[in-house]
Amino acid sequence: MFARTFRNAAPTLARSFSATARPQLARMTVIGRLGVAPEEVTVSGDRTLVRYVVGTNYGKGEEKKTSWFRVASFVSGAQKDYLMNVPKGSLLYVDADARMETYLDSEGNKKSNLSLVARNFDVLSRPQNTDLDTNEEGLVREASS
Repeated sequence: MFARTFRNAAPTLARSFSATARPQLARMTVIGRLGVAPEEVTVSGDRTLVRYVVGTNYGKGEEKKTSWFRVASFVSGAQKDYLMNVPKGSLLYVDADARMETYLDSEGNKKSNLSLVARNFDVLSRPQNTDLDTNEEGLVREASS
């Protein structure tokens, strides 16, 4: 009888463990190549984050383009050590919270920035070819065959 009552119960929209409203949140999954070696940055006191760039390709042939996503990971311990040693060119899976930020640059122009904070990451593969080429910004692109 308990299982029957439980199955017919209407889903609740409020979280029973908190009195605060659930924040609106955008999530994003990026699967792409690590563009530069990850770097550790101190944000306050002894709190650090790891920043890295993931590139994804779209289009075909001459129309092929790359989108670059800057990601911040608040990892520590063994996870941080692992991420810091992932080589450039590795294929990554990143699950992140996404937020658009708008700001004025030094010249007063309105700019937008997509901010990604990783919740989870995984290395899908490491680079097979050590003959990777970089563009003028130092970001990796696949060497042409």
